[in-house]
Parts: sequence; structure tokens; C-alpha cells
Amino acid sequence: MRRSLRTRLILIFAGMLVLTIVCICLANVFLLPGYYQRSKVSQMSGVYARTVSLCDGVAWADLEETERNHIYDELDILSSNFNVSIYIMQVEAYSGSGDIATLNYVYPANSERLQEVTRGQLGKYVKAIYFNEPLGDNCQILSRNSDSEVYKVYDERMDSNFIELTGRLPDNYWVYLRANYQSIQESSKVFNQFLSYVGLVVLVVGIFIMFFVTNAYTRPILRLARHARNMQELNFSSRYTDNRCDEIGVLGSSMNALSDKLEQTISELKTANNELQLDLQRRSEQEKMRQEFLSNVSHELKTPIALIQGYAEGLQENISEDEESRQFYCDVIVDEADKMNKMVKKLLSLNQLEFGNDPVHLEHFDLNSVLDSVIQSTEILFRQKDISLCFHREEEPLMVWADEYMIEEVVTNYVSNALNHVKYENKIEIKTEKREQVVRVSVFNTGDPIPEEDIGKIWTKFYKVDKARTREYGGNGIGLSIVKAVMEAHNQEYGVKNYDNGVEFWFELDRESVG
Repeated sequence: MRRSLRTRLILIFAGMLVLTIVCICLANVFLLPGYYQRSKVSQMSGVYARTVSLCDGVAWADLEETERNHIYDELDILSSNFNVSIYIMQVEAYSGSGDIATLNYVYPANSERLQEVTRGQLGKYVKAIYFNEPLGDNCQILSRNSDSEVYKVYDERMDSNFIELTGRLPDNYWVYLRANYQSIQESSKVFNQFLSYVGLVVLVVGIFIMFFVTNAYTRPILRLARHARNMQELNFSSRYTDNRCDEIGVLGSSMNALSDKLEQTISELKTANNELQLDLQRRSEQEKMRQEFLSNVSHELKTPIALIQGYAEGLQENISEDEESRQFYCDVIVDEADKMNKMVKKLLSLNQLEFGNDPVHLEHFDLNSVLDSVIQSTEILFRQKDISLCFHREEEPLMVWADEYMIEEVVTNYVSNALNHVKYENKIEIKTEKREQVVRVSVFNTGDPIPEEDIGKIWTKFYKVDKARTREYGGNGIGLSIVKAVMEAHNQEYGVKNYDNGVEFWFELDRESVG
């Protein structure tokens, strides 16, 4: 069963408090009596020393009443302050058996009953001192010096233990001190009971206080734990916000710094992983494009190479002897070689665009000049095919931002495509239209619309809607792929639209205002 830190702290506190109380009680029972005994012996020795000092040089028989009362007052104070009974007496005579014959009490002088008790006790000590007689089992010597002896005595009459000190003064005067030892045991018992009650109250109050004290430490720790769980779930938006200057505050600041570092590291890892995925995807696409490229090139080059090889072998073997036939053979070889040359150039241009080897160089140029140049270069083809060209030219320069060379390639491909597919009215229309931030260029030719199922495929390399017609004019399905690559490199829109009487291809470029 899991216990919280708060519960453990409260249990530890309660255990330590109970252990402290038990130790104090045990010390009272086993150690306090010995300590009290040593302390009492030392105290009685001090009382004896002060009593001797008060009685030093005093001639009790010659004392005036005033002096005697003064000494008595001092002895009363000393007896009361230290809770010790003090007796001063003179032994004038004692028998050989140790019985005291004459005992004159000097202090106190008015207690016959006490004098009788002390007479018997003092007789024992006199016997012990002068005749070395044993004191009995109920008497135990605690300390001894040249002037005094201290005993622990059990008084059968009183049924109690006493500590007694006896010492000699000049002129056969004796000092006899007596203190009750039994009270320490009763005091110890009472104190242990009192300590138990107080300890119980302190334990209850302490547990109540510890509940709130531990709350102040466990709550921020729980907040740190929630913060750590959020970090575990990769949620780095949470923060430890307590403004503390202790170890918990330092830990919270460290966890916040760790959260920021983890967020940054994971972001970098995700970025690197995304780039790696994109790189793998690009490599996969490039490999696929390479394989398609090789397949398509092999397919496209197979026919012209076969024709060139066939006609060249015919010339080599003199199959046709007349000049006209040989000239025809040569024309076919030259024409097919020219088609192969154009296709290879277009493929190289498309390959550079698709693989990013031909970066876009943005220039600020007049689009009208590019359109004029393309129209002039193809003007002879318009005349040969008897095609009517309509170009809606702007009066003012039509400035755009783009790669001029690439845009010229796009216009050339659109115009060539229109020349190869124009029919019926033999009309081609080129126009420009200014829009909000772009210029749209469109090339329209009369003829058959593109089938709807083929519109999305015409931008694919080597795709041909009408293969027979494409072969007739020498097309290879690369021109529109170049258009697609150029416009995507410019991040601009392009497309095709069918009409009832023909097809329109268009593209857009940024205007001057975009910069």
C-alpha cells in the first residue's frame, strides 16, 4: 500500500515524540534517582560547610540571646531553602558500649520528640566512628571525608529512606543533617504521569500542526509531479509558477528549464525527422522519375533510331539507285535525327528543372517583349499553315517578376502546342489580362477539345492524347511537362480550359506591384 509523504512525515513526527516521552520516563525511573542522590549528597555537603562556617568559633554557653537568635535564623533559612533538617548538639559523655550519657542540644532547642529520634541515630554513628561497629543493613555509606560522613538510611519507624550527614565540630560538638529521600521516587512517578498526559496532548496538537506544515511542502511537490507528468506526455506548455527560494523552488526552476530544453530538442528532432522523411520521399520520387525517364526515353528513341538505322542500311546497300530515292532516305534520317536532338534538349532542360539544378533567377522584365519575340520566331509557321494569329497587346509595358528565359520557354511551348493542334478556323489567339496581383497569359487555338479524362494527364512526361497525330508533327509529350516544372518552380498557377470550338492554355506571373 502506497503511503504519501505527508503521512510518512506525520508518522515519523509522532514516533519521534512518543520515543522522546518514553525515553524521558525511563530516564526518570532508572537515572533520576542516582542523579538526585549525587545531587543531594553534594547539596548536603554544601549545607554542612555553611553550617560549620556559621558555628565556627561560637561559644554556645556564652552566647547572648541576640547572637543566638541571629544564628538560629540563619540555620532556619538554610534548612528551609534546602529542605534539610539541621541538628547541632554536644556529646559530653558516652559509655564504652557507645550509649550516649549526656547530649546537649544546641539547635533546635525546642523539639523534644525530634531530639529523642536524633539521639538514637546519632548513637549509631558514634558507635561506628569510635568503636567501628557496623551500622546495619538499613544504613549505607555514600561518602566520607575527614570531617563528615554521608549515609543512605532506611527508617523502619517512618518506612522511608533518608540521606543523613554527620560531622564533628570543635569541643565535641556534632552536626547532624537529615533529608527525606523517598520524595524523589514519588515525584518521579507523578512527573511520569504528568508527562504522559502532556505528551498525549502534544502528540494530538503536533499531528494537527504537522498536517498543515506538511501541506505546505507536499502541495508544491504534487504540482511538480503534475508538471513532470505533463512533460512525460510531451506537453511543455505548463510551468511551475510558485515563487519559492528554497530547494523546491530550485527544483521547479530546473524542471522549467528542462521542459524548455526538451521542447526545443524535440522540435529540432521533429524538424530533422521531417526533413529526413522529405529527403527520403524526394529520393524515392527521383528514383521513380529516373526509372520512368529511362523507360520513356528508351520508348521514344526506339522509333527514330530504328528509322535512322533502317534508312542508313538502305543507303549503305544501295537499295534505291535513283537520286530522288536516296535524297528521300537522307531527308528521313536528318528529320529523325533532328527530332531526337530536340527531344534530348527538352529532356535535359526538364531534368534540370525537376531536380533543382536550374534555379529560378527572378528578374523584372516586360512580358510583352517576350511574347513579341516568340511570335516573331514562329511567324513563318503561321504563314505556312495559313493560321490567323490574334495578339491583344498592351500599349504600356507589362512588367512582371520571373525568370525571363524560363517564361520564354513556357510561351514557346504553348504556341508550339497551339500550332500543332489548331483546326477548323485555323485561329490562334494570345492575350494578357491584368488581375489583382498577377498577369494571366492565355493561348487559345480552335480545334478539338481535350477529353475530360485526359486533362489531368497532359502535364505528365511523354503523355500523348492522340499518339498518331503527335507522331505526325514530331511531338514527344515533353513540352507541357516543361511548362509544369517552370511554373511550379515559380510557385505560380497554370492550367487548361476547354471551349466548344477549341482549347485555351494559361499561366500567371507576379505583377510589378508585388515586387
